[in-house]
Amino acid sequence: MPFRARAGVQLILFSLIFSSCLGADEPAQASPRDQAWLILRSGLSEIKAPKRLEAVKALSLIAGDRTAERLALRALQDNTPSVRTAAAATLGQLHATSAIPALKEALSDKDISVVLAATYSLFLLKDRSAFGVYYAILMRDRKSSEGMVQAQLDRLKDPKQVAEMGVQEGLGFVPFGGMGYQAFKQITKKDVSPVRAAAAHFLAHDPDSVAEDALVQSALADSSETVRQSALDALSERGDPKCVELLLKNLADDKPAVRYRTAATILHLTTVKKAPRAKVRRSP
Repeated sequence: MPFRARAGVQLILFSLIFSSCLGADEPAQASPRDQAWLILRSGLSEIKAPKRLEAVKALSLIAGDRTAERLALRALQDNTPSVRTAAAATLGQLHATSAIPALKEALSDKDISVVLAATYSLFLLKDRSAFGVYYAILMRDRKSSEGMVQAQLDRLKDPKQVAEMGVQEGLGFVPFGGMGYQAFKQITKKDVSPVRAAAAHFLAHDPDSVAEDALVQSALADSSETVRQSALDALSERGDPKCVELLLKNLADDKPAVRYRTAATILHLTTVKKAPRAKVRRSP
């Protein structure tokens, strides 16, 4: 929206508020909802990206509102990556299933922060496209043609590139395995393992056996102890006892945390295996 138009919207709003304060007898005053939408629309049309960013984030509070979904979809085309990232995250928070096609297109965004936000929203919306991206992040390779492009994947291989992804400009919208924003910001200055560990966490929900194979491989041989532990957690959550024999190798691992977590995972999975055989006690 041009500056003059935006100023006009603000002038109308201020006039309405001023008239209300004076007790003017207007036949058709704007309702609180109308005034609120004027404010939000004005914020979404601001010249400065940080203001548009905050307005887009605010839309996430209006779940079930089609206007909010439509405005967030429009923001997904913003020229500024941080605004697009916020829009992608907001669409997931709005449970906007109608936005799934647009979010899939956002997986090819040139900015990795947008890709990660869109991926998590697709995960929330129960769209399996998200798993292809998480697999690519964990294994540093693409599971299929769907998901991240190679240029984006290459950025995740370089810790320096990860540190420059623009955490302050929007990456904080994306949950990384429950890791806090400040902790993630500090760790990514040194390595990319928190991002890959988070990817392993989300693959716990992928029913594809290829995802389970990737988790087993990561649990046994990944160079990052953080990723190995996250992969073990994901295998435990999947509840498939078939991988127990393979995991036995980890019981002799030289890293205590990996040994202990593997032992706990095996105990859990063997319990899952035995559960169906439990006898049901009948009443006398």
